[in-house]
Amino acid sequence: MTSSPIDTVHVDLGDRAYDVEIGAGLLAMAGARIAPLLARPKVWIVTEETVATLHLGTLRAGLGAADIASEVLILPPGEATKSWPHLQRVADWLLSERVERADIVVAFGGGVIGDLVGFAAAIHRRGIRFVQIPTSLLAQVDSSVGGKTGINAAQGKNLIGAFHQPSRVLADVDVLGTLKPRDFLAGYGEVAKYGMLGDADFFAWLEVNGPAMAAGDDALRQEAVRRSVQMKADIVMRDETEQGCRALLNLGHTFCHALEAATGYSDRLLHGEGVAIGCALAFELSSRLGLCAQEDPSRVRAHLAAIGTKRDLSDIPGDLPDARALLSLMGQDKKVVAGQLRFILARGIGDAFVTADVPTKAVETLLQDALAAR
Repeated sequence: MTSSPIDTVHVDLGDRAYDVEIGAGLLAMAGARIAPLLARPKVWIVTEETVATLHLGTLRAGLGAADIASEVLILPPGEATKSWPHLQRVADWLLSERVERADIVVAFGGGVIGDLVGFAAAIHRRGIRFVQIPTSLLAQVDSSVGGKTGINAAQGKNLIGAFHQPSRVLADVDVLGTLKPRDFLAGYGEVAKYGMLGDADFFAWLEVNGPAMAAGDDALRQEAVRRSVQMKADIVMRDETEQGCRALLNLGHTFCHALEAATGYSDRLLHGEGVAIGCALAFELSSRLGLCAQEDPSRVRAHLAAIGTKRDLSDIPGDLPDARALLSLMGQDKKVVAGQLRFILARGIGDAFVTADVPTKAVETLLQDALAAR
């Protein structure tokens, strides 16, 4: 366990404002952190099997230290849980537990649990409060902050959901030490994304410190989470419901979501791995369109290689659809406006922008070349 102080990032959204607390040992402090939010001394925790085995005892003890009782629903792990059947299971459980509008439900897990439980909280009795306790790097730096909640559909990822801000986020960096290396590296794709889209200095910091962070340096991990959350909070405060600049946070995601659909939302490709590959493709496309120097996509891919995460279509096991089929999957993306697909491209590292002015043929050729290199 580290001895670093707790960092706090405030997300100022008026009457929906909340704090994101980042540091070591927050699970053990959860009761003290959550107690001020409660109308009665009880919470309802939704988690998944892997997280429950590793960390549920610590969380419940932390709540118990503040005399907060807890009931728990444990779901299967994996992306398939972010679905209609499991949403119904959570909704039915909350009703059977007689959870009231003044109560708090706790989303305790990675991005799948956070998105699913946040959506269930948004629709239970037309909206109850919830607390995010993210247990993966990806969830700590991205999905737990900003209020995007939802589930996947057969037609695409995250197409059913709502904006519903949490009441608090507790990001305990100690839990990152129990992640499998692949899961940690998948989350790193989202960390690097922040530097690529809007902070060249942060990307340069990652180039220097990323390998040590991946190797287990807790102080570096906390700083990376803090900087990532602060950048996301700044963007969310300017554009809560993604009418403008918040779309920049989707750098790499248009490609990523198509690849996730193509691999059946399975363990063949984790979300953060898809983001890393998508960012590399977005920079390559930007370079081919003359928007940024060729050195930029090379630098992105070199950094992802140094960290050890996926960066090419050839890193995805098994067969993939052809370029035209991938383009069709991209057409289901939420960033489609009036039938026109919008891309997040870059003029350089730290300088991303949103555009619909992308020739379809250029995207198809890029995908053909990437598939041919497999």
